[in-house]
Amino acid sequence: MDFKFTVSGRISKPVHEVFEAVADPKQLSGYFTTGGAQGRLETGAVVTWDFHDFPGAFPVEVVEVEQDRRIVLRWDAAEGESADTATPSGYKTTVTLTFEPLDGNTRTLVSITEEGWKETEAGLKSSYGNCEGWTGMLAAMKVYLEHGITLREGFYR
Repeated sequence: MDFKFTVSGRISKPVHEVFEAVADPKQLSGYFTTGGAQGRLETGAVVTWDFHDFPGAFPVEVVEVEQDRRIVLRWDAAEGESADTATPSGYKTTVTLTFEPLDGNTRTLVSITEEGWKETEAGLKSSYGNCEGWTGMLAAMKVYLEHGITLREGFYR
């Protein structure tokens, strides 16, 4: 069995605005990377993301960027009971974000797929945690772009 998931959400903004909210570190830091993001998502780059609920900034490899359509990332699979106890596991997972214009490009469908965990109990738990994280990211991005609200502020320590 593959440990893989896809989460999706619709955002009432044109695809370019939604894409830039992920690719631009300043915008990403405004609603998702609670400790900040360093570096624009461009093919071949290695950027850093930091989260208050997951200790320490960590590298994110940017495998491929297709402007306004797709972003492919790789990062260390962290396994543990919680964000506080998770540690790098020695292998990476792949995250693919796709952006599809809807309704004459007045809305965007964002889909996020992550895959590549080892088929172990720790891998399964880690995949569930990341599924929760990406679902939260989509919700936070929606309210940030549509209403200017930072949903994650104060949500984590």
